[in-house]
Amino acid sequence: MVFSSVIFLLYFLPFFLFAYYLCPNRFKNYLLLASSIFFYSWGAPKFIFVILGTTIIDFFLVRYMSLQTEERHRKLFMVLSISLNLGLLFYFKYCNFFIDNLNALLSAGGIKPVPLLNVVLPIGISFYTFESLTYVVDVYRKEHAPLKNFLNYQLYIILFPKLIAGPIIRYKDIADQITGRFDTFTYSMALKGFHRFVLGLSKKVILANSLGVFADKAFAMDLDLISSPVAWLGALCYTMQIYFDFSGYSDMAIGIGQMLGFRFPENFNNPYTSQSITEFWRRWHMTLGAWMRNYLYIPLGGNRVSSKRRLYFNLWIVFVLSGFWHGASWAFIIWGLFHGTFLILERGWYGKFLQWIGKWPALMITFLVVNFGWVFFRQKSAHDALRFIQSMFCFDRPAAALSSHMTEVYVFLGIAVLFSFFTTIKPFQRIQDRIYSDPLNRTETVLYTFVSMALFSLCIALITASDFNPFIYFRF
Repeated sequence: MVFSSVIFLLYFLPFFLFAYYLCPNRFKNYLLLASSIFFYSWGAPKFIFVILGTTIIDFFLVRYMSLQTEERHRKLFMVLSISLNLGLLFYFKYCNFFIDNLNALLSAGGIKPVPLLNVVLPIGISFYTFESLTYVVDVYRKEHAPLKNFLNYQLYIILFPKLIAGPIIRYKDIADQITGRFDTFTYSMALKGFHRFVLGLSKKVILANSLGVFADKAFAMDLDLISSPVAWLGALCYTMQIYFDFSGYSDMAIGIGQMLGFRFPENFNNPYTSQSITEFWRRWHMTLGAWMRNYLYIPLGGNRVSSKRRLYFNLWIVFVLSGFWHGASWAFIIWGLFHGTFLILERGWYGKFLQWIGKWPALMITFLVVNFGWVFFRQKSAHDALRFIQSMFCFDRPAAALSSHMTEVYVFLGIAVLFSFFTTIKPFQRIQDRIYSDPLNRTETVLYTFVSMALFSLCIALITASDFNPFIYFRF
């Protein structure tokens, strides 16, 4: 049940919100937990028991850990909890990847291959695994006391707005909101949450879906025949599709959270306006970046290491694991290495070069680097990704149109580019700040509500008129 589906928009969300607002505060969390379980069970009924089972074990492991006075006992319970969560993630997401690679070695030696496991990937397992890890580590570090109520902990893990694709929320950032948000909730906050939700829905349905149709056709073409113009256009369409798809989902999650009284962290900040890959990763999927920094990069030593070699190793290992987190494929690992390499180069001559050439050239070069990186993210294998990039520079091939609606593709691509670089001009940055953060006056509230209702109706019409409604990050 994705947010951009008719079943969610016209049935689940309206009925849930109606019941939620009528429900007394003391029962709201029970209703929210039950609705979250139903939401997840709709798409993955078998795997709801995996989440419920691990939350029960984690809750008591962390509780016992917090009661220990000896450090070695505390570490033991922390390791048990982390092993449980990473073990499940490895089994469901990575087991067959390692079997595939083992079989490649075995076949080279003439040994019979190991059969693959019949494993189905639970929806959103990477996201709720990371949040389970934040809980145990934050409590271990004594950054926050453990929750005393098991149902409140389960709600933190399975809260439906952020369950499937984030944002990844640290336990300490939401722990007090689980029971204390009712004191700060207002219906004006809920209305602004609705505006934010519709903004995200529009990003997803109007822009990401429209560009995704062409991107899918381009990446499905024979790599020996695809022309350079088509390859470039397909890569650009996918670059915009993945941004508006994922940032749209984040907007929808943040908006629903506001409607319930939660304040979720921002997940995107105009990443394509970055003037370096380092800046890009401060703006793209910010909650994942924060997770990697707090739970991996800093424990490895971060910047406080004795040599540049160790610093570069830390950066590489973080981004290799970031790529591997996205998917069990060498293409994702190379995507992580690709970004890690540019982060390292930017700490030397390349970073000085970007500063020397100025804002706009640095911005365009960084955008092109990110665009090439997305080809590895989109293709099924590293080999196909390299062949696709090669096709982008094979200008001797005849161009072939993939769609009879190319004007429509160019229009939506132009709109996507406009909004992607919208905030490079300061007056437009102030407009965005006004929409996202600042309190609205009465006239603005009426205007935004009217526009939101119109966009909501348009999105419903587009969803019902088309069977193309993918969600890129759904598989992570």
